[in-house]
Amino acid sequence: MSIPRCLLFDCDGTLVDSEPLLAAEMAVSLTQAGLPFSPSDYMGEFRGARFSNIVAELQRRHGPIDPQRLSHSEGEMRRKLADRIDSELLPLPGVREALDALVEFPRAVVSNGPESKIRAGLRATGLTDDFGDNLFSGYTVKCWKPDPCLYLHAASIMGYRADECLAIDDAIVGVKAALAAGMRVVHLNRFPDVETTPNGAISISNMHQLPTVVGRLLLPRVATT
Repeated sequence: MSIPRCLLFDCDGTLVDSEPLLAAEMAVSLTQAGLPFSPSDYMGEFRGARFSNIVAELQRRHGPIDPQRLSHSEGEMRRKLADRIDSELLPLPGVREALDALVEFPRAVVSNGPESKIRAGLRATGLTDDFGDNLFSGYTVKCWKPDPCLYLHAASIMGYRADECLAIDDAIVGVKAALAAGMRVVHLNRFPDVETTPNGAISISNMHQLPTVVGRLLLPRVATT
């Protein structure tokens, strides 16, 4: 496999610590809509999944909910989440240092979330200039992790083959998507007690470790110069 030339970052739970906020708001809105849900359900079972897939699974378990009621609930959830992102969101520890250390690499954000949410998260945490318009949303591309299509689309638009890209993702659905795309993958595994890094991915526990991992992946190139 080629050495990494382009870095593709997931957003929620990888760059920004939005998942606790999302889990809390999702629990309120879904429970009020008639689908029992707790923050721990999101963090333990559904982290990184597309919202509509979560709703579909909950309806399978608890019974169907009126679509109009669900639509209103989702709208309220996203509005409240946007307010909390603007006022409470922080980058994950080590993100700023990792991005600065790897500044020579082209980079993009590849997220299952809406582009408006990606932009809001980057803006609130001071990361907008690190990625510019290199933002790839499942809602824009119309394909979502764990399907590899979102990562493959991002690589193509960035101008690199899949095997020239290094994907950094915290969610198992994202790790599996990038592996299926044929990329090198770093799994930011912040919950090793409940998650196992899939075979083929490199596990790190925090973003401070990312520059070292990238440096090791570059060793074949160093050895031949």
